[in-house]
Amino acid sequence: MSDHEKFMARAIELAHAGADSNLGGPFGCVIVRDGEMVGEGNNQVTSTNDPTAHAEVVAIRAACKNLNTFQLEGCVVYTSCEPCPMCLGAIYWARPTQIFIACNRQDAAQAGFDDEFIYEEISSPDFASRKVPITMLMRDEGLAVFKNWIEKTDKVEY
Repeated sequence: MSDHEKFMARAIELAHAGADSNLGGPFGCVIVRDGEMVGEGNNQVTSTNDPTAHAEVVAIRAACKNLNTFQLEGCVVYTSCEPCPMCLGAIYWARPTQIFIACNRQDAAQAGFDDEFIYEEISSPDFASRKVPITMLMRDEGLAVFKNWIEKTDKVEY
């Protein structure tokens, strides 16, 4: 068994364990750096009442804590399924080197986890027509925060 298969097998094992113990949906994730697991997680949405507690987010949080950093450069993500839009965004913000998936979004949809509506919503430029409408409010005040950030000399960029 290759190292890639070993790490993916662990992600799949976490997916089984989390689902079997009713922690959340059937998803698991492992994050590896230099051949060592630095973070892992399974979906914990229903057990923590946290809609963001997807396996990838749980694993990212663990890896960042273990590595004492907010970026996972040089890391590889192994996840039992193609990341949903939220998790994919989190993964991109964490900046790992590569992602391996066992299943894709169509496989997830067949199991009742269909994110297609989110992909459609994201691609719609008309905020008001979305299923959860978006209304801009106090833009000038919001822009002032960005202006302060741009001018801030001691910021930690990411």
